[in-house]
Amino acid sequence: MASHSPYHHGDLRSALLQEANVMLKESGIDGLSLRQLAERVGVSRMAPYHHFKDKHDLLCALATEGFRELDRLIERASPQASSTKELQATLAGFVRDYLRFAIDNPDRYELMFGRPIWKSANPSSELKETAFACFRHYAERISTLLGQQRLPKGSKPLRLAQASWATLHGLCRLMIDGIYVNQTDMEEVSHEAVRLMLTVLAPTS
Repeated sequence: MASHSPYHHGDLRSALLQEANVMLKESGIDGLSLRQLAERVGVSRMAPYHHFKDKHDLLCALATEGFRELDRLIERASPQASSTKELQATLAGFVRDYLRFAIDNPDRYELMFGRPIWKSANPSSELKETAFACFRHYAERISTLLGQQRLPKGSKPLRLAQASWATLHGLCRLMIDGIYVNQTDMEEVSHEAVRLMLTVLAPTS
């Protein structure tokens, strides 16, 4: 594939990350290198090293940007849901957006949650801070959206957030890997996931 237009001015780090995301989508993690990245952006081979000390550092930066994008997605999930119907619509929209976020960029999603970074126990401090802040935001948004009165007796908002995110993550992995769930089934699967959440979380009174 032909290289993109050479870099001329502005924020080189952002330009490198943008092109690295394109390369990641095209060739996966193994196809990404700082040398090829420099060539595609149109800068010297050493220029990327002023921003990323090595490939691992670049991968951590890509994962960090992924969590920032996910955090914006969480922010768009409006906490204003005065009825079960509105709650269902909000949750359905968020579930669809989350699944689309993952399956449109499977290699980036793997960087964010998978083995390449976390298994080695070597995420950057920026990545850890951003990832954990994203989860805290998710937990707060879920708690606000559902409201304490909707939680079954004895349920804890943190555990609810962990369990619901685990459900979403599991669906993403099944779709990305093509195991039992096809991407063409996303709309129907999203609906069933929301229905299950609402059934479990419905007020008991």
